[in-house]
Amino acid sequence: MSDPIYRIKNLTQAYNGRTVLKIDSLEIYAGEILALVGPSGAGKSTLLRLLNFLEQPTAGKVFFAGGAALNGSAPSLEARRKVTTVFQQPALLNRSVGENVAFGLKLRQKSKRAAEPLVAQTLERVGLANLAKSSARTLSGGEAQRVALARALVIQPSVLLLDEPTANLDPYNVKLIEKIIRQANQEQGVSVVLVTHNVFQAKRLAHRTAFLLDGKLIEVSDTPAFFNNPQDPRTAAFARGDMVY
Repeated sequence: MSDPIYRIKNLTQAYNGRTVLKIDSLEIYAGEILALVGPSGAGKSTLLRLLNFLEQPTAGKVFFAGGAALNGSAPSLEARRKVTTVFQQPALLNRSVGENVAFGLKLRQKSKRAAEPLVAQTLERVGLANLAKSSARTLSGGEAQRVALARALVIQPSVLLLDEPTANLDPYNVKLIEKIIRQANQEQGVSVVLVTHNVFQAKRLAHRTAFLLDGKLIEVSDTPAFFNNPQDPRTAAFARGDMVY
C-alpha cells in the first residue's frame, strides 16, 4: 500500500448548527481509486468539497500530501493546484472545446505555445481531437463531460475528485469516461476519489469503496470485500440494493 495522500482525523462539518459530516478517521492513498457510495444526503459531496479545499471544516484535521494539517487555515496555492474536481454538470465556458481545455493552463500562465501541444494530447486521450475548434455549446452531454475531464487532466493533477461524472449518460459515454478515469489512474498515477450512486461502477473502477450514511463513515475496505463480505449490516443492506436510511 502506498503512502496516504490524505489523512483525515476527527473531521466535522456543520451548517447552521446541523452536522452533515463526522468522520473519525480516513486515509486516502496515493495512486488509488476510492469510491464513495451511499444514499443522497449522506455527506459524499461535502467530503469532496473539503478534499478540494473549497470549504474549511468546522472541526478536525485534513492532512494533504504529507503536509501540515489544514485545520481552519487556507492551503497553499501549490497544494490547491494539485487537486481538481469534475462535477456532474460540466459547466463549460461559451468558447471552443480547445479553449475550454486550455483554460486551467491559462490561469497557470502557460504560454499559448506551451499549452497547445498539451491541449492536443489531452483531447486525443478523451477522443475529441476532431472537435477542438467546435463550440462547446454544440456538444452532447457525454462529449461535454469528456471536455470537462480533459480540462481537469490537462493540468496534470495529483488528485482527481469526481462527483457523479457519468450520471444520466448513455452506456457508450459511461464506458468511455470510465476508460479515461482508469487510464489517468494507471498511466499517470492520478489518485481518484469517485462519488457514485452506481454500485456497478464502483465495482468496475475502485480499488477501495467507502460507505457513508447520515454523514458518518460506516465501512471502508477493498472493493471485492466491501461487496462480497461487508462487516456492517448497514453496508450489507446497501450492497444488496435495499433502501438504507
